[in-house]
Amino acid sequence: MPKMKSNSSAKKRFKLTGSGKVKRSSAFKRHILTKKTKKRKNRLSGTTLVHEADEKRMKRLLLA
Repeated sequence: MPKMKSNSSAKKRFKLTGSGKVKRSSAFKRHILTKKTKKRKNRLSGTTLVHEADEKRMKRLLLA
């Protein structure tokens, strides 16, 4: 049986942390930024963790 391939789109969107959690970037920061406040845009920048409910699914995509 051939090796399983990890999902290419997931590789580009998610990274694993040292402790094994999954890191992602925030959504809603790409366009239509004029109506969003500075505070909101600052909060959206940077990374956050994937919710525990979705973590198992993301790891399966990354470590296939």
